Amino acid sequence: MDGFAFSADIRVRFSETDAQGIANNAVYLNWFEVARVAYLARFRGGYRGMIEEGFEAVTLETHVRYRQPTRFDDELRIWTRIAEPERLRARFRFEYALERVSEPAGVVADGWTSHATVDATTLSPVRMPDWLREAIRDVER
Repeated sequence: MDGFAFSADIRVRFSETDAQGIANNAVYLNWFEVARVAYLARFRGGYRGMIEEGFEAVTLETHVRYRQPTRFDDELRIWTRIAEPERLRARFRFEYALERVSEPAGVVADGWTSHATVDATTLSPVRMPDWLREAIRDVER
């Protein structure tokens, strides 16, 4: 997928579908989270490590554009990146492209989530730590 260097694979579970066998719109946000946590797992302890170091990332806003329905047992690849890594501070944005890799293959949805780094105890805004900002910039080059 052009512009994306990281992906996570999932399969649509039966419990994620409606009576017509189509994935419920709300599960796309869960899939974004799966990809986001997998993306962060590559860095110093992953999301759990972030919390243990005293900060975390709260979700501020979400957007999903649905292009094609997904169905039970579809194999999906969730392409994930951080937008504008050179501008990382306290706020940042993940972008996603969901691609069906089983037939019929193709992009089924795209979207983004915006986040802010906060103190894990007080939830007050804090800057993203330098080590994480640099690690993200390195993988997004």
